[in-house]
Amino acid sequence: MEKTLIILKPDAVARGLVGEILTRFERAGFKIIACKMVRPDEEHYHHHYETISKIASRRGEDVYKRNAEAMMAGPVIAAVLEGIDAVELVRKMVGDTEPKLAAPGTIRGDYAHMSIPHANKTGRGLPNLIHASGNSEEAKQEIEHWFTAAELFEYKTVHQQFTT
Repeated sequence: MEKTLIILKPDAVARGLVGEILTRFERAGFKIIACKMVRPDEEHYHHHYETISKIASRRGEDVYKRNAEAMMAGPVIAAVLEGIDAVELVRKMVGDTEPKLAAPGTIRGDYAHMSIPHANKTGRGLPNLIHASGNSEEAKQEIEHWFTAAELFEYKTVHQQFTT
């Protein structure tokens, strides 16, 4: 089974969407094997966004700074999901990074609408509710960054009778 990291961002927490978003993943058959509320510092986010995903290198230092500031605006919920093709399918459920482009039925398409130009114009990070690992290698590195091995749990769900 593949594992992936999701982070419910401060805007999702503040809007009271955590339970609803996690429920969508559980209903799709994903297993939550780790979950915690945390408020990381800039160093933690720098490792996540630059060391692992290279956001400053790809999109510029300004984008990184606004993103980090938005993430530090409040607590986040970090979770590890496990399932068949978890990285790809979770990203599909999350929707396009830019909420105004996200398809209806996706998390961002149903609960967010901000555009990148608007966020840039207002000088803040894009409130798009959720982060999801971009690929399997990134997922592995992100999970190791956010969770210790002792925080990852193994158990059987009812869905596993159909997937194993």
